[in-house]
Parts: sequence; structure tokens; C-alpha cells
Amino acid sequence: MYYNGQSGYFTEGIWGGIKNSFRKGSSLIRLIYINCGIFLFLKILYVPVLLGGYGKDFYPILLEWLGVSADPEFILTHPWTVFTYMFTQFEFLHLLFNMLWLYWFGNFFLDHFSGRQLTGIYLWGGIAGAALYITVYNLFPYFSEAQLTPMPRPALRLSSWAIGSSASVMAIVFAVCTYLPQHKVYIFLIGPVKLIYLALFTALIDLLSIPSGNPGGHIAHLGGALMGWFFVLAIRKNRDFVSGLGGILEKAGNLFVRKKGIRVKYKKKVSEMNDREYNEYKKKQNDKINDILDKISRSGYESLTREEKEILFRSGRN
Repeated sequence: MYYNGQSGYFTEGIWGGIKNSFRKGSSLIRLIYINCGIFLFLKILYVPVLLGGYGKDFYPILLEWLGVSADPEFILTHPWTVFTYMFTQFEFLHLLFNMLWLYWFGNFFLDHFSGRQLTGIYLWGGIAGAALYITVYNLFPYFSEAQLTPMPRPALRLSSWAIGSSASVMAIVFAVCTYLPQHKVYIFLIGPVKLIYLALFTALIDLLSIPSGNPGGHIAHLGGALMGWFFVLAIRKNRDFVSGLGGILEKAGNLFVRKKGIRVKYKKKVSEMNDREYNEYKKKQNDKINDILDKISRSGYESLTREEKEILFRSGRN
């Protein structure tokens, strides 16, 4: 799998390695790059805004355009925020811990599911987190005061906003913990712990933390966790409702890569390639075959597309 051989992508330097790993790497690596790239872009953008004397308005404006609001009417005019909020973090530690969890459990996930399913459950987990957050804030009187408190910037009607990838990451964590409940991980100073207990403990902490600070974030975490659990229940009944959405994002990402000229197509014959080009070519072919074989083991030969069947047929002839 990709994460067992990352160093080969950085033979052309850091920037070349980033481009190569984004182009050829797994959906997990792409999700991490997207989150980190948006974080860096916003931090770099903040510097000239701050120097220009508009620093106080910067984050309220970002919340309006990237964060998901608890006001359903506001979302009707800003529907994209249901997606943009799950790729945006303001604080470095928030980004760091989310990406560490995503990397650890994303690798577990890819051992048993496809890259499209990883992307799909990430998106559906974020959507579920936003949906539960909005529902709870509008259903329970406890949150009515938070909803009606105005923001310093007049254009913002509410002070309750959710932002961050935690709900999406929690969906992946709970999908893994539900699918492999008896699998043990070693936690520092504690020792081996079954994943099912780790999941239950994490959910309990979020539930008990709702009355304290950041209640919207903890509610969104629970929404993502429920989506991860529901995903595994559906998979065990041979139903996959996440790959479609994941495939859309992957196709959009591939289209972006092509337009930016990052994708490399091998126009040489195999016999004309040098050692480095041939190794990259063979690795790409082997990765395709492994993905197809994994799909057959999970869903059977009939689940393959025509293109995947042709690739498998050609590899058998070779």
C-alpha cells in the first residue's frame, strides 16, 4: 500500500515529492494534503489582512463563508459551508490532532476498504456531524441563547458555528472500531485496548463534554461517529452508500490535477524507460491490480467495471 513506501515519491525533492505523492498516493494522503493546504492558505492570507488593519474582521468573514451555521435559513443561502467546514481548521493543534487521527485510522480503514469508501465516509461523516449539530441547536432550548447572541460583525446573525474536520475523522475512527471491535491498539501508559472500548470511551467523553466548552463541536463528533457505525452496518448487509460521493470528489481531484498539468503520462515504450521510470510504471500497475483484487475479495468479480476487467485480463496475459 502507499503508506508503506512513501519515500520513493520524494526522490525529486520536497516539492516534487508532494506533487508525486498527491498524484499517485492514496485518497488518505490527498485528504491530508487538502486539509493542510487550506490551513496554510488561510494563515498566509491572514498576514496581509492583519497588516492592512482588518484583522478583527478576518475570522468572522471566514466563519460566514467556510463554517457551517446553526441557522437553517443561513445554510440555504450558503449551502457550500456543509462541505467547506469539514476541511477547515483555524488552530495548528486542532489540525495536527485531526490529521494524526485521520492518518492512523485511515490506514486501518484502507486495509479493509477502498479509497473511494474512505473519501465517501469522510464526506458523509462531516455531513452527518453538521446535520446533528444543526438539529440539536434548533431543537433544545438550552442552545437558544447561543443562537441569538449576535456576532461583533453585523453581517453575522448567529454566534454558533461549527468548523473543523473532527466529525469526518470521527466517522472513520468509528467505522474502524465497529468493523474491528476486538482489534487491540497499544496506548502509552495504559497498554493494549480493544478498539470497541476506545470508541465507546471517545463517544462518552464527547457526550459528557456537551455542557462545557465547544458543545457544537462535541455534538458534531457524535454525528460523525453515528455515520461511521451506520456505514459498517450497511457494509455487512452488502450495501455501500458512500462510494458514490467519494467517487465524485476523487474524479474532481483527478480533473484538477490534469488541468494543472501535474499528471504524468508515460508515452515511452516500456523498453525505452530508464530504471526510475520503469519502477514507477510497475508500481502504478501493481497498485491497480491490488485494488482490483481487493474489490473482488470484498464484492465479487461482478462488481468490477469494464475497465477494471480489462486491466485484470491484460495483467493475466502478461
